[in-house]
Amino acid sequence: MIHQSKSYLEFLRRSKNKHGVHSPFVFDLITKCFNDKTKHPEYKILRQYKKTLKQDKSEFNMTDFGQGSRVFKGTRRKTSRVAKQAGMKLKRQKLLFRLASYLETKNNLELGTSLGISTAALALGTKKGKILTVEGCPNTAKKAEGLFEEFNLNNIQLEQNTFINFLSTPSQDKYDLIFIDGDHNGERTLKYFEKLLAFTHNDTVIVFDDIYWSKGMTEAWEKIIKNEKVTVSIDTFQWGLVFFRKEQLKQHFVIRV
Repeated sequence: MIHQSKSYLEFLRRSKNKHGVHSPFVFDLITKCFNDKTKHPEYKILRQYKKTLKQDKSEFNMTDFGQGSRVFKGTRRKTSRVAKQAGMKLKRQKLLFRLASYLETKNNLELGTSLGISTAALALGTKKGKILTVEGCPNTAKKAEGLFEEFNLNNIQLEQNTFINFLSTPSQDKYDLIFIDGDHNGERTLKYFEKLLAFTHNDTVIVFDDIYWSKGMTEAWEKIIKNEKVTVSIDTFQWGLVFFRKEQLKQHFVIRV
């Protein structure tokens, strides 16, 4: 927590809004996506999805393949508490929806389904495409699949697998948007990124959640943005976004969202 507090103060010192950005691509992303104030009808579905989870008092055994939880002890978890403590906040859920919609993504990959809160945002934001989401825990995957069916999110394919096994399987797929939220270990996150490069194209964006979760995660993020294939990188504190647009000069932005 000390690392996060210090990092946030540094973020506030360095961060800018749209007026400090001179890249047309990033300026448009901020003004038309990040700062979009439209009350999209899909937001009602996102709110209902979270409400359904928060009202679910059932319990299940969770197998955690990531760094572990700072909140929960043991493997027995109540659905409503997982949704409240570990689920994506509505503000970020809306932003993820807008990002997929603005970039008009058609083929998305998510590493870390959990209860499907972020998956639902991607599904609603992807008008003419699909989402492949990967979850290691079979019980959590089953919970999420039930919700996808209940909310008629038919463009989601869920694969129950560990991240490293999934990424080690040969594939010809290229993804427009990749969202990583399921393992807060910096060393492993860096390995995921290196393997994910084979799944990217010129217009791909990779979104890393919780880049300041720990010193290790921040170190991994700093190495990622220095990679020669990354041209545009954006630090919003909660998320780190990287783009591979060869037509762009290499630039890093620290943006308040």
